[in-house]
Amino acid sequence: MTVIVLTIAGSDSGGGAGIQADLKTAAAFGVYGMSVITSVTAQNTVGVQGIHDLPPEFVALQLDSVLSDIGAHAAKTGMLSNREIIRVVADRLRRYAVPHLVVDPVMVAKSGDPLLREDAQQALVEEILPLAEVVTPNIPEAEVLTGLKIRTLDEMKEAARRIHELGPKNVLIKGGHLPGEAIDVLWDGQVFREYPAPRLDRKHTHGTGCTYSAAIASCLARGLPVPRAVAVAKKYLTRAIAEGLAIGSGHGPVNHLVPVDWS
Repeated sequence: MTVIVLTIAGSDSGGGAGIQADLKTAAAFGVYGMSVITSVTAQNTVGVQGIHDLPPEFVALQLDSVLSDIGAHAAKTGMLSNREIIRVVADRLRRYAVPHLVVDPVMVAKSGDPLLREDAQQALVEEILPLAEVVTPNIPEAEVLTGLKIRTLDEMKEAARRIHELGPKNVLIKGGHLPGEAIDVLWDGQVFREYPAPRLDRKHTHGTGCTYSAAIASCLARGLPVPRAVAVAKKYLTRAIAEGLAIGSGHGPVNHLVPVDWS
């Protein structure tokens, strides 16, 4: 059986994040990747020079095209940009009953450029988060979603509890923005699990969030339970960061061609 993953996200012309990172990750995990593009960015390793959102009705048409014919074992969302796009994405995910959804609540690029309009944040919370099997905010995104200031592991856990109340089945808060070990915290409403990794002093980290969420979605599509999917994805991402690519004059991308460790 061919395992199929759908990414619903923006295009990164630099190839390190967004749709391009998601499809490279799907290939690394041995699954068939499909894409629905929400926005086109003019982007490189230095920053985002421009954003062009696709019309919501065309985003809907892409979703209808692939889901009515091919279907998907799992999907992930990345950059959704505005509330109209968010609403059509949520509508189609419900209509076609995609079994596993990973939500990367993309709000800001690595360069600091905004990727989600303020008026879309509430739509994301109301329309998309309740559909998620896993939501994967980093520390700044978790602070926006909760209104908390997060500086410790305990504060990460409190944020995870609050985000879980918004409807997702599992909340994975990524701890890369805090000092010390890069510890991610998974909360399923009953049990906390921690995923530590050594902090790597690397400049080339563009696309980490996209890659991580796409890896989790690929694992879920292959039938792994959420805790195991996160563990495998975390090992893959850690190696991809360690072997990041020194291209461009800013933050180069992680290396999506590293092998997956399924152990």
